[in-house]
Amino acid sequence: MELFGTAGIRGSATERVTPELALAVGRAVGRDGREFVVARDGRVTGPALAAAVEAGLLSAGADVRRAGMLPTPALAFASQGRRGVMLTASHNPPTDNGIKVFDSGVEYDRTAEKAVEERVTADETAAAWDDWGDSEDEAVLSAYRRAICDYARGRGAPLSDLRVAVDCGNGMAGLATPQVLRSLGADVVTLNGNVDGHFPGRESKPTPESLSDLRAFVADSDEENPFAFGIGHDGDADRIVLVAPDGEVVHEDTVVAILAEHYVRRVDTDDPVVVTTPNASARIDERVREAGGRVERVRLGALHEGIAAAENAGGEVVFAAEPWKHIHTQFGGWIDGVASAAVLSRLVADVGLDALREPVTERPYRKVSVDCPDAAKAETMATLERTLPEAFPETSVDTEYGVRLEFPDSSWVLVRPSGTEPYVRLYAESDDVDSLVADAGAVVEDAVESASN
Repeated sequence: MELFGTAGIRGSATERVTPELALAVGRAVGRDGREFVVARDGRVTGPALAAAVEAGLLSAGADVRRAGMLPTPALAFASQGRRGVMLTASHNPPTDNGIKVFDSGVEYDRTAEKAVEERVTADETAAAWDDWGDSEDEAVLSAYRRAICDYARGRGAPLSDLRVAVDCGNGMAGLATPQVLRSLGADVVTLNGNVDGHFPGRESKPTPESLSDLRAFVADSDEENPFAFGIGHDGDADRIVLVAPDGEVVHEDTVVAILAEHYVRRVDTDDPVVVTTPNASARIDERVREAGGRVERVRLGALHEGIAAAENAGGEVVFAAEPWKHIHTQFGGWIDGVASAAVLSRLVADVGLDALREPVTERPYRKVSVDCPDAAKAETMATLERTLPEAFPETSVDTEYGVRLEFPDSSWVLVRPSGTEPYVRLYAESDDVDSLVADAGAVVEDAVESASN
């Protein structure tokens, strides 16, 4: 049984992530440790699923600490030194829910997930009746917010003159980001700050379209007291989107580049490493190299695996990120949009958003889907490992997660198979992106045709 995707277990709360599944997963996960902290986001189906997970954990012999409603990063924070289970579907629609499992602040890796799947398939029985666990409530939120404030105060400038608009999307950020920024001294105006599992204010996924109210609100602010920027979060506050004072959404890779450069410059180590994903822009590499560090890439959804691999090879990972999701490794091993909001606010207060963006080279970006039958994907990618470098001999090549080519001017192209649909994805970033997409796309189409015949 394959349950886990790139971000835990997700799906319809009536068809996939049901109370029956939550009970089975709780019992399977409960074999891994003695104490678990359990929390949920604000979805309507959360209480029932949290109760089912708790029953599974208890019947496996584990003790449970009920933390109520929390942002996912707050649950991860609370799981340090023990394990945790979060009931959330992040940015999915309100009909969905999901399960994420943490071990001392880090999401389960593929090996641990596979073990859980095997136990669920085996339908293991409960522990002996006199070995069942105990449960009690535990307060987490205040300690989490204080920890972020303490961490953020060590970087950037005080927020006493900073005005920020925060769109919480009726999600869990409403319990954390405005409070943290106000504690740090910012003047915060909140949109959709009440927790509501129906997400009435906007869809949970923060996109340029769903953040239209925030963008207009920031751009139309009082000229005498303008917003320094805006923040948009998803349903469980692990994602963050930045909005510039003119209402423009700041590109997610630019945000990563700003944070990555900051962290590399702030550390005193011989080998500072930033971990990101194959589809991330070379603008990140440029800023990290300029600051004296290097970039390592890992597959989507596996930042924790990339961190472990880089550290095992002797590097010191100072930051890790994929689009919209950041791990502040000196604070903890989890994705944390609230921590990002605090750190970015301090950096903006120090020099301004324009000054942070100015060194980052932003080239036009395109993403294209090329039809490719599932059965032809393996042969297509094997062919492209040869034909793409032949077509662009001036590039450096990385074939670990697809085929990624980087040009001398830091333009790049990535081709990788979709894991869920009959496509090969082509990503490209270049000053002449249309030409690059056309040339690379022709090579991809030839490979697909050859593999399909």
